[in-house]
Amino acid sequence: MMTDWKYDYSQKVTSKEEAISQIKSGDTIVFGHAAGEPTTLVDELVRQKDRFRDVKIIHMVPLGESKYCLPEMKENFRHISLFAGATTRKAIREERADYTPVFFSEIPRLFRDRIIPIDIALIQLSPPNKDGDMSFGVSVDYTLQASKSARLVIAEVNKQMPRTMGKTIHFSQVDFIVETDRPLHELDPPIITEIEEKIGRNIASLVPNNANLQLGIGAIPDAALKFLPDKRDLGIHSEMFSDGVVDLYEKGIITNKYNNLNPGKFTATFLMGTKKLYQFVDNNPDVEMYPVDYTNNVMNAGKVQNLISINSALQVDLFGQVCADTLGYQQFSGVGGQVDFVRASSLSPGGKSIIALPSTNKTGTVSRIVAKFYDGSCVTTSRNDVHYVVTEYGIANLRGKTICERAKKLIEIAHPSFRDQLKKEFCELSGYKID
Repeated sequence: MMTDWKYDYSQKVTSKEEAISQIKSGDTIVFGHAAGEPTTLVDELVRQKDRFRDVKIIHMVPLGESKYCLPEMKENFRHISLFAGATTRKAIREERADYTPVFFSEIPRLFRDRIIPIDIALIQLSPPNKDGDMSFGVSVDYTLQASKSARLVIAEVNKQMPRTMGKTIHFSQVDFIVETDRPLHELDPPIITEIEEKIGRNIASLVPNNANLQLGIGAIPDAALKFLPDKRDLGIHSEMFSDGVVDLYEKGIITNKYNNLNPGKFTATFLMGTKKLYQFVDNNPDVEMYPVDYTNNVMNAGKVQNLISINSALQVDLFGQVCADTLGYQQFSGVGGQVDFVRASSLSPGGKSIIALPSTNKTGTVSRIVAKFYDGSCVTTSRNDVHYVVTEYGIANLRGKTICERAKKLIEIAHPSFRDQLKKEFCELSGYKID
């Protein structure tokens, strides 16, 4: 015989068709983030496209196909991106989608304060525990607040969603449940080139024992992890982490012993990786997932001792400004948590922020250390916030340096083929003279 809550739970279980039929034209929908995207529900939303006009879809990193961004669906759906990705950039560029600049840490506030009013939350959860509580699994971030702010919550309850410790939602707070059993989106480990290995080695030289790491997305943060096996008692306080962190944990390098905010715990807000990562975090009491306005909140993260933030960039100019999310007038990605953690690591006792990038583009024909950004490119992290900049040619410590000192240090870590040109351009454009 079912307990009372299990009966009540069963009354909320329905088909994907019935669940999506609750959505109407003009609604604003928030999707669960990244690997937490409820693919079954999203696919059904797209299948029912002919019922909809002007449905707004809001989310960050897309790992699904994003068919709602196809040209033939422009009358049905309008995507509002908070972080552009491979499947959404083209729609933004062609004005079939929009981009909203926002720090990752502030997204929950947009929903909570109805700065962006939302109608529907489409989320993915783990099956309920004995008390009827369901885990947000790999995507707590803004997904938790979306479920609180929406007038209707539709959940895909997936048997393969790992149960992570930290914030949960009781089934009674969900309006419709669609049960599934499917693999999560996976993000394969990036291919690390020789250049990225050199960058990773330089980054690792800045990481002391007992440090707590914040890691961005991509080959460079993963390359840094590769060169940390000689370190001791590292910890993780990050917006996200991936498979490389699991390897260091298994080798005894990551212990979280000196994570003074959450001792002994991996602290994150979302996860992207392979099945190896998802199996590692499933029911793991050493992993705690929190909303992004906790993990990325500067006043929280800034309390973490020896916080080392490692993030990537598209370009760095000779004044020390960082462009990490635009290529000229084109939106490439988003601000994400870079500025949150650059500022938190600055507040952290013993903290360091690191911006890392290859010195040139993939073909070696364009310098990524530049005298000025492309027209239209936006500053992601201001020159006032930047601490270390790292390329394969070395490390530039910009803190406390004058404008000329900054330019000189950045030219020293630029590709040798561009150093004379950069020096000339800087002098011509700025009026400053450097030796």
